Amino acid sequence: MLNLLRKDFVALKSTLWMSILYLAVFSVAFIPKLSSSIHLVGIYTAFALLNHGTMIDIKNNNHHFLVTLPIKRKHIVQAKYIAAIIYTLFGVLASYGIHWLVKLTILELNKPDYSVMDILVPVGIVLVLTSVYLPLFYTLSKKGTAIINIVFLIILLALAQPTAMLMNMVNENGFSIDQVFLLILIPIVLLFIASYYLTINLFTRKDL
Repeated sequence: MLNLLRKDFVALKSTLWMSILYLAVFSVAFIPKLSSSIHLVGIYTAFALLNHGTMIDIKNNNHHFLVTLPIKRKHIVQAKYIAAIIYTLFGVLASYGIHWLVKLTILELNKPDYSVMDILVPVGIVLVLTSVYLPLFYTLSKKGTAIINIVFLIILLALAQPTAMLMNMVNENGFSIDQVFLLILIPIVLLFIASYYLTINLFTRKDL
């Protein structure tokens, strides 16, 4: 398991500049213009890292090689889901850190005060996207994955307004962290777990 995780991060380490580029581009694009930039930068960066990691697998034909080794397919899937959680935390926390610095140094942007909700909600959104994306990734061929990447790109582009509306609803109704966990995060975690087991089932049956 650890070696499978290391495989993903060694591959990403060789393109570490891409992670920094994603974060920089999304920050420059959204921070000056949108009040919900803290959420969008985190969501876009996290999902871009996940997408980049899966594209490396496809480019190098990693799955065709891994299934020839004495490794259970469920461990291959486990490693990718754990990596997705790490990408999510990196993207969302990096966005939070950048916005905190911007709020302290560029006062004219008049950014709002940030709370734990500004971390939890983007994490939840990325986990939902991941829960849909990974079963499709492990089921479809290289050509099919290219199509779902286009579809998810369109979804991400359309995500700005719904994310802003969701955060406004959370803030206006004054939800506590406990309420957010019960109403949003617990169902999302259950969806993530269900997605994991579905992906194992689909990938185990797939001929490579």
